[in-house]
Amino acid sequence: MTPLHLSVAEERFPVAGAFTIARGSRTEIRVVTATLSDGVFAGRGECVPYPRYGETVEGVAALIDSLAPDLAEGLDRLALQARLPPGAARNALDCAFWDLEAKQTRTSVWRLAGLAAPRPAVTAFTISLGAPEAMRAKAAENADRPLLKIKLGGDGDLDRIRAVRAGAPSASLIVDANEGWTLAQYQALAPELKRLGVALIEQPLPASADAALATIARPLPICADESCHDVKTLAALRGKYDAVNVKLDKAGGLTEALRLKRQAEAEGFRIMVGCMLGTSLAMAPAFLLTGGADFVDLDGPLLLAKDREPAVHYDGSTMFPAQPELWG
Repeated sequence: MTPLHLSVAEERFPVAGAFTIARGSRTEIRVVTATLSDGVFAGRGECVPYPRYGETVEGVAALIDSLAPDLAEGLDRLALQARLPPGAARNALDCAFWDLEAKQTRTSVWRLAGLAAPRPAVTAFTISLGAPEAMRAKAAENADRPLLKIKLGGDGDLDRIRAVRAGAPSASLIVDANEGWTLAQYQALAPELKRLGVALIEQPLPASADAALATIARPLPICADESCHDVKTLAALRGKYDAVNVKLDKAGGLTEALRLKRQAEAEGFRIMVGCMLGTSLAMAPAFLLTGGADFVDLDGPLLLAKDREPAVHYDGSTMFPAQPELWG
């Protein structure tokens, strides 16, 4: 086993304007970057600590840093899966391991993982939660994009989605309530959203209250986000959800996310590949999950005022594989 040197850094990137969901608004993102070096090659991984899951930037950085002695003694990617639980810290290290191995072997990660060569994918573009007029204007600015993801979260949501539809009459729509609805709100809104051409509802109820989804009509497919993390969480989703949102920061890295996607597909769930609000370094490994996915939501860099260099290339809503200089 090769001893590895670890370095951990917090980095900040400005959001283009503000990014608002039911839980609050941000004008910048704080990410944690882990770098693993064997003295010749270095691999990087980025994670976005998420307070919803009890994570902080400081806590995640400290947890990653605490593994420096283990890495110096030969901790590898497979052993990491048992060493840390699913979450942001493991994601950064797992992706850094994949990147390092790709550079050491001069082989792309998709080949190392036994995947088909990645092809360009169309991503959703997110419209932040706001007043209906503002959301209509933002939708109109992006009306040529084929897929829009609309952040909702409470009173006035029907007016918001009507406004978005007026601003972007031809776009396919996904709505994301971020656990912000009650059961009564969901039952009132779902038929109206279907009439407005919404294709998918993401996490309408709090994860702690989603049992009700198994007992009511679901006029639109429902996707689990906060209720779905790793393979172990799939069993509790059966009968309640039609799709799962696979995110590296929830799963704890590409290794587990690949397992989750395969198992979810085998169990008949539709697949969304999603992300936290991160840079191109976070999107690059997530992009390898897009093959065969029903929905791709990897627009993080499109919502930033500044990204990394080199960055993942987007042509409108079409996303391309990352350059090896960035990751993988």
